[in-house]
Parts: sequence; structure tokens; C-alpha cells
Amino acid sequence: MQNRILKILKTTLIALLNIAVISFVIYATSGTPEAMETLSKMGSRGSEVTAVQQVLKDRGLYTGSIDGIYGTLTRQAVIKFQKQQGLTADGIAGPKTLKALGVSIGSVANASQNDISMLAHIISAESRGEPYIGQVAVGAVVLNRVEHPSFPDTIAGVVYQQGAFTAVTDGQMYAAIEDSAYKAAKDALNGWDPSGGAIYYYNPAKTTNAWIRSRPVITTIGEHVFCS
Repeated sequence: MQNRILKILKTTLIALLNIAVISFVIYATSGTPEAMETLSKMGSRGSEVTAVQQVLKDRGLYTGSIDGIYGTLTRQAVIKFQKQQGLTADGIAGPKTLKALGVSIGSVANASQNDISMLAHIISAESRGEPYIGQVAVGAVVLNRVEHPSFPDTIAGVVYQQGAFTAVTDGQMYAAIEDSAYKAAKDALNGWDPSGGAIYYYNPAKTTNAWIRSRPVITTIGEHVFCS
């Protein structure tokens, strides 16, 4: 009887060891950084795709809508870019392609050329005609939102958050960029914040939104009131 029990225990132990080995192999092959890395490819959606589309559009390679959806036109544009750069033309925006595009999502401190371009686009569209310090302040608001827990944690995510900026909704975001907007974007990224830490701003002559008017005012620059 005792031998039978020992035999059953031995068989059970071997089975458990086999399961453990199999589980480890599956984890080792599918849990590596390469396998787990997020790539923008057909069907992907989000801020990274939006950033890729913006860069490709600026380069004249992408003619579709900047909608954050990785479709056929985006893939074709990525392939064109990859061929230009001597990269593997697989239509997938992997690490090497993203680096070549200058797309660095999720870190203001390591702002890429695309981050600067995207910030310049929204500054130009939202503060056209404003004094230079007001342009920097608009850029600072975007960056303050990136750091704020109530908003997306990337520049692209903040800019393209639904309903956040009128310029994105009405298409002014894609108009020609004023030269000063690029400098303003860099100044904001380098830490200049004339807004005083604001996460909202509005033009009192144009808005009827009672909620935004109720926000604590920090400062007024040009036609914009900046608030927390």
C-alpha cells in the first residue's frame, strides 16, 4: 500500500514538473521584450499612430486623415518611408522606424522632432496673432496636461483628446505653421511656462462656456485667460 502511494506521489510530482517546464518555455518565448514590444501596424490605434501619421504627412508621404487608425494608407506611407531610409520595408512602425521618424511618445523630457512639430502645430493654430509669450503659454498648457493625472500622458494624446482643442476639430491644426510657433514649442519644452502652471485657457470674447469661466484664473496673456 505504501509503495503504491509513493508511486502515485512520484507520478504526480513528475507531472507537475512537466507543467512547470512547459509554462516556463511558453513564458520565455512569448514574454521576451521583443515579443512584448508594442508596434504600430495594421489595425493599431492610438496616439503613437497619430504621431506617425503627422510626421509622414509633413514629409508628403501620407495623404489620408490623421485619425490615429493604422490603415492601408498609413501602411503604404510607412513602407515608402522605410524604403527611403534603407529600413526593412515591412509596413510596421517598429523601434527602428519610429526612431527614424523621430517619434518618441510618452516622454516630454526626451522630446523628439515630431513632438516639437506637433506642439508647434497646435500652438500656431490655437494662438495665431497672439504675442510670442502667449504662444509659449499655450504650448506650456499642453505640456502641463501631459504631466497632470487627469489628462493623457503624451503630447499626441493631449492634442488629439476628443474635444480638447477647437483647432483640431475644425482642421486649423493642419494649416501652415507660423515660424514663431516652432521656437515657442522649443521654449515650452525647455521649461518656460508663462501660464504659471495652467491646464486650461480660453478667449473670454469667444467662449460662452460657464464651466471654463468658473476656473481659478492664473494670468491673462493677450486675448487668452489661463486658469487651473
